[in-house]
Amino acid sequence: MRNLRFALWGVVIVAAFVFGLFGYQLTQPKDEFVRSALVGERIPEFALPAMVESRPGLSSTDLADGEAKLMNVFASWCIPCAAEAPYLEELERQGAQIVAVAITDTPEDVDRFLLQHGNPFTRIGDDRISEVQLSLGSSGVPETFVIAGDGTITYQHIGDIRASDVPVLMEELRKAQGQ
Repeated sequence: MRNLRFALWGVVIVAAFVFGLFGYQLTQPKDEFVRSALVGERIPEFALPAMVESRPGLSSTDLADGEAKLMNVFASWCIPCAAEAPYLEELERQGAQIVAVAITDTPEDVDRFLLQHGNPFTRIGDDRISEVQLSLGSSGVPETFVIAGDGTITYQHIGDIRASDVPVLMEELRKAQGQ
């Protein structure tokens, strides 16, 4: 009988600790920012063929040519990618050079997407198996990276670009140009 009492108290104490831990976590502020391990690092080496005939493919050497660029990871089937298209065109109008990695897609679908939503990209690499996307530490689409002229990733924007993100990305691009 005594052992049973100790076992019950043990269960009550463990349950109280677990509920207390859950309660504590619920009171902590939510941190939605995903920190990339590659910010501050050189872009991994890769060479992607062209996704569409109208634009050349993309390689890591294209990103280390002395000019800072935005690199957008997108897909034609991605609804937020379509939503960010006007803001990518605004970034291009403001002087940003934008290259792209199209993931798990087909040339025909990407062509249709670009005809419908615009094409601010100077290069579009075909990453059908998401190998480059995963090597970048990209968690999904859309995602945009600021790449300094030496090929270093200086900033990562997760999710679709909105109007409020345009000045931030332009400032990050200016900072990367000075590196």
